[in-house]
Amino acid sequence: MELPGFAVAVCMFVCLYASVVGYPNGKVREACTSMVPCHGGSPQLSPEHTITVNGTEFKPGDNIEVHLSGPDFEGFFIQARDAEHLESPAVGSFVLADRRRSQLLTCGRTKNSAVSHTSKAKKKDIKVYWIAPEDAPKHVQFLATVVKKYRIFWVKILGPIVSQPDVLSPTPPLHATSEAMSTSHPVSYISKPFSASGCGITKFCIRNPTNCDPGSASCFFLSFQQEGNSVFIEMSGPSEGYLAFALSQDQWMGGDDAYLCVSVDHHIHVSTARLKERSHPLLDSENALEDVSWRLADGLLQCSFRRGIRLPAYKGRFNLDTSYYIFLADGEASEGGLIYKHRHQPLITDGLYNITGLPQDIGGSRAPRLIKAHGALMFVAWITTVSIGVIVARFFKPVWSHSFLFGKELWFQVHRMLMLTTVMLTSISFVLPFVYRGGWSQQAGFHPYLGCAVMALTIFQPLMAGFRPSRHAPRRQLFNWFHWSTGTTARILAVVTMFLGMDLPALDLPDPWDTYAMIGFVAWHVGTDVLLEIHSYCLVRKVEVIEDDRVQILQSLTSAEAEGRLFKQVVLTIYVCGNIVFLVAFLIAISQV
Repeated sequence: MELPGFAVAVCMFVCLYASVVGYPNGKVREACTSMVPCHGGSPQLSPEHTITVNGTEFKPGDNIEVHLSGPDFEGFFIQARDAEHLESPAVGSFVLADRRRSQLLTCGRTKNSAVSHTSKAKKKDIKVYWIAPEDAPKHVQFLATVVKKYRIFWVKILGPIVSQPDVLSPTPPLHATSEAMSTSHPVSYISKPFSASGCGITKFCIRNPTNCDPGSASCFFLSFQQEGNSVFIEMSGPSEGYLAFALSQDQWMGGDDAYLCVSVDHHIHVSTARLKERSHPLLDSENALEDVSWRLADGLLQCSFRRGIRLPAYKGRFNLDTSYYIFLADGEASEGGLIYKHRHQPLITDGLYNITGLPQDIGGSRAPRLIKAHGALMFVAWITTVSIGVIVARFFKPVWSHSFLFGKELWFQVHRMLMLTTVMLTSISFVLPFVYRGGWSQQAGFHPYLGCAVMALTIFQPLMAGFRPSRHAPRRQLFNWFHWSTGTTARILAVVTMFLGMDLPALDLPDPWDTYAMIGFVAWHVGTDVLLEIHSYCLVRKVEVIEDDRVQILQSLTSAEAEGRLFKQVVLTIYVCGNIVFLVAFLIAISQV
């Protein structure tokens, strides 16, 4: 009775193991169609290996020697396909030259229609023989996938085309190497930085910072200029890895039309891609771009190209005469051209734009408005209202004990008003990320967990205050201790949460300014608290010297506190002004991202 369950478990293990470990034994039938190894990641852009043949013509039944060579590699996968339809099934069959290093595979209905490796042993070259079938197409092209290491591989490296006699040469296909196209059109070099002179007049531009000069080392620039039935696109920014932009129907990554300019060995490879959710882009095997140019100098990566407004023959390419959100991202790339996740939030336009419509010169934001509002409200709550409310309750009871507001002591009313404001601001701010994300974020580390703890303590604190015992009740001391400890814990967790949130990609305040500013605020608050504590301690010591009786001490203490009223009010005024300065600095920083 246990066997079926065990068998299912074994099957699942084998499938998972194959997808994670790859195919060191060369049994790669699952990749017959795509020729993509199940290694994860993206293929390299510029191939290091070549395919050669010993002839350019064939007749049905002929043998053609196929030779794959290049730097050391571990795995390979070779097929022959119809040169005019490279997505079609494999054509013909192979015969091995070395059975120790290569093996035959059956793809589709054609026996021995592919060749792969037998082990991970390093090799520099492989030789096989291809046998032309009776129903061979007019033109046949050889393709190879090569695995240098587990994460370094090339897909569908294009080899020579062989043709049947008396057949015209095929139209050069718009396919690119490694299903990650570098570009099959002629590529030229840009002689000088782009210009923003036509922005908003003849071309649609996106600049960050707003109105920056594309020649500046800190300017991200993207422009679209309609020329007849095509659009000429320029992209520039301070990156040594890659720049990319995408057209999207919403403000979320996924299902988008993307364009990448990737720096590989001091050259720029331009490619189109499709974005599927929050994963590596799927680079296209077909090139829809023309007039490709690039420049890599002075810390700037620049590329330009042209594409048609409508491309019905290319799957995944959006029509450019429709409105989209526009993303602009940058990041690092490996030496082989493998791109890594962008280091910070992409620049996203604040609305839908039609790049072939009225020319505009706009900016964008790397932080969504809801996330900006979340950060701003939290800073207002925990830098100003909480901090001032705590100082008032702790040190201004004697100072404002004889002043009343709406029938209650002034210090208590000010404290209560500031704390209720904190609860309101925190509650509103707490909801905003959930509205933006549509649920829980798995990308924010400990920040959301600590934020939930702060929210819980923020709600618990006023609820507990509603059950406050009278001043002389036996449980009043216990309440005071719980009230203080809960509030202090909430403030400490809030500061830690803000430290973590400032560097999240969705907000990402400028480093290291944000860290230093937050440390400065903490030091400012602690310093003020310590100063007032020392002041109160000095007053107590002064009373102890004068009076010995406990009642007299308390009375003298009250008198001494009154004498220190001016000092405390001056300190409070300076403290509030300082908090406002910190708050304004943070709000300005949030508005700039």
